[in-house]
Amino acid sequence: MEHLERCAWVLRGTLVRSAVRRYLPWALAASMLAGSLLKELSPLPESYLSNKRNVLNVYFVKVAWGWTFCLLLPFIALTNYHLTGKAGLVLRRLSTLLVGTAIWYVCTAIFSNIEHYTGSCYQSPTLEGARKEHQSKQQCHGEGGFWHGFDISGHSFLLTFCALMIVEEMAVLHEVKTDRSHCLHAAITTLVVALGFLTFIWVWMFLCTAIYFHNLSQKVFGTLFGLLGWYGTYGCWYLKSFSPGLPPQSSSLNLKQDTYKK
Repeated sequence: MEHLERCAWVLRGTLVRSAVRRYLPWALAASMLAGSLLKELSPLPESYLSNKRNVLNVYFVKVAWGWTFCLLLPFIALTNYHLTGKAGLVLRRLSTLLVGTAIWYVCTAIFSNIEHYTGSCYQSPTLEGARKEHQSKQQCHGEGGFWHGFDISGHSFLLTFCALMIVEEMAVLHEVKTDRSHCLHAAITTLVVALGFLTFIWVWMFLCTAIYFHNLSQKVFGTLFGLLGWYGTYGCWYLKSFSPGLPPQSSSLNLKQDTYKK
């Protein structure tokens, strides 16, 4: 438990800072552009991480929203109830996960439709031999073809959105004080470590996506959707009274408004 607490202390000191929430969006956008330029101008040699079947991609990134949802749900519930003692407020704050789920679902549906309406089926990855009889990506793949359309990077979108959402919710740790002998302390400490490592995985795999996958425009649109999903909620809507609200903090609304004005 001592090692877990040390790890949680380091992660809290790193991810809970207001500077992280302020500059992480810009850092993600800059790293996406830098990685994309590297991919276009001086591609890195193939590696384990450039293989879509790598462990992090298969067991984490492809179910990124599931991981984020499952860890944020108990974290928000425990920390918010500990600070407020109000079940109604906790339920209201947990609705942020429903909002996030809706954003994930709508955006991925939009990406899928864009790829469908801009795509065609080909006989080979080199886009030779168009098969006009196939009207969908599923039909194309079912017949051994290759579908080529404007494939907005779902990884860039989801990893951006998930990482930013986690650091926003972890801001509540500024106010959380627990007795080390209490079971609540162990639960929150464990969740802090899990969410911290999850955030680093999301950022790392975001960089790998920028360096190895998709073209620049596809990653720009994907990252833009992620940033808009985050800013539209935590930067705009959640500042309003009729919303799930921000994590409970002392003068949270004023601090948040000041942060986004700068």
